[in-house]
Amino acid sequence: MFNRYVFLVGTRYGIAQGRNHLVSFISRLSTAGLVIGVALLILVMSIMNGFNKELRDNILGVMPQAMIYHRYAIEHPEQLIADLKQHPRVVAASPFVQLQGLLSYQKSVAPVNIFGIDAEQEITTSKLPQLLPPGTLEQLAVAEAGIVIGRGVAEKLQVAEADSISLIIPVEGNSSPRIKVVTVIAIFDTHSDVDNALALMDIQTAADLAGYPGQISGVRLKVDDVFAAPEIVHNIMQTLPADYYGSSWMRTHGNVYQSIQMSKNLVGMLLFLIIAIAAFNLVSTLIMVVVDKQGDIAILRTMGASTKEIMAIFMVQGGLIGLIGTSIGLVLGLTLSYFVTPLVQFIEKIFGVQFLHSDVYPITYLPSEMVAGDIAKVVFTALLISFFVSLYPAWRASKIQPADALRYE
Repeated sequence: MFNRYVFLVGTRYGIAQGRNHLVSFISRLSTAGLVIGVALLILVMSIMNGFNKELRDNILGVMPQAMIYHRYAIEHPEQLIADLKQHPRVVAASPFVQLQGLLSYQKSVAPVNIFGIDAEQEITTSKLPQLLPPGTLEQLAVAEAGIVIGRGVAEKLQVAEADSISLIIPVEGNSSPRIKVVTVIAIFDTHSDVDNALALMDIQTAADLAGYPGQISGVRLKVDDVFAAPEIVHNIMQTLPADYYGSSWMRTHGNVYQSIQMSKNLVGMLLFLIIAIAAFNLVSTLIMVVVDKQGDIAILRTMGASTKEIMAIFMVQGGLIGLIGTSIGLVLGLTLSYFVTPLVQFIEKIFGVQFLHSDVYPITYLPSEMVAGDIAKVVFTALLISFFVSLYPAWRASKIQPADALRYE
């Protein structure tokens, strides 16, 4: 059925310019629709995968993946940390003190979520040391009144490094809040919404401000699979006394992940429909080709071509158009995915605008990550649709009778 001359004739019909300009135009139009659909789907899926990657690397690299708390405070955390590290799915553990407070500078105020950290142990559970100048955590450990803040907090307060600002910690009841003047040691920038509310202090200073010196709020965990964090926390809680409770990133940032996945699925479905519409344009193109080539089909039949070979010729033509459109769309989509991040940053710099704000989106720039599996799915689906939509026009061509076709030639 698919022999050499079938491929030669089918390829010629697919590539050569026909006498009917309308048929040629519709053929180019269906190919262009396939190119646009494949390219856009690859681009959008790469951007969604980029959001996923930034969520894992930046946000979850800075914020805790899992946390173990005590109802009051943990006085001697060394044994607890040692026990948690023995869990087969816990990679590292470090203590922390968590506070809610306000930072004030002149007439500006910004709410912050303060984490008191142990500089030596924080390196094992957080990516934050990589985002700070060398020696920042060591400086934070010896500075009694030092603080590290996010870029968003610094912009709200209009402060820079070495500026002194007021830290206000509310106290339960009618007691006056605790106020401490602190110095900004460094400003970190994760390009995410974390920068808008996160601040770091030395763990001992934070414990004093919390009102329980020498104690900690909980233990931060780094696990082997961030998406299994809720399950890991649940398993750990079954081995701890009733006064302990746990939490994971799914409670704090799970909505962001779910939104990304839902957007990826919805946009992917819509763009797959675009590919399907473009591929179904092949039906009209091939039917018009069949009508235009009735004389040629009749001559081939009288020369001995079987109905299966006639059908195969037009299947080759439809497959060739699908292959050309998908290939060009693949190259265009990969090119756009590779350059979309620097291109958007260039446009933002030239026109002085910012498309993504951390107040609305989880990150402040447009990321992109090309995943081979997603790209393969797009290409395979486009080729498969192109092949199946060419079956009906090819079947129509095989049913043309030579006598009827040549009667008016």
